[in-house]
Amino acid sequence: MNQTDTRKETLEFNKLQKRLRRNVGNAIIDYNMIEENDVVMACISGGKDSFAMLDILLNLQKAAPIKFDVVAVNLDQKQPGFPEHILPEYFETLNIPYYIVDKDTYSVVKEKIPEGKTTCGLCSRLRRGTLYSFAEKNWRY
Repeated sequence: MNQTDTRKETLEFNKLQKRLRRNVGNAIIDYNMIEENDVVMACISGGKDSFAMLDILLNLQKAAPIKFDVVAVNLDQKQPGFPEHILPEYFETLNIPYYIVDKDTYSVVKEKIPEGKTTCGLCSRLRRGTLYSFAEKNWRY
């Protein structure tokens, strides 16, 4: 890849980043999603989408006309092979508050859903329930 290609990629990335931040900022305003002194719990799975969401929220936090806090939360579902150290290390580099919630939803799903059947429905309900309970215990909403 030559220098021109690299510049073009950087420009395209910056355009996408600006568009995403603008769209998220507009949605926050349009739907009154964040108010003064709110705590925004960003649930981070370790996938690209949640990393992008966290990046956008942290950038908006710096530029927003109101003060709000962002807290990263990861649900460790005890899925075999998931590298436990990656997210805490990443959150530390960002210097943001974070929580790792330990709950073995993986075993529950494996026990309840027959082999070969989709696990997404039960897994997502267990995940949301755990995260909602965590939010209720730690913050008013």
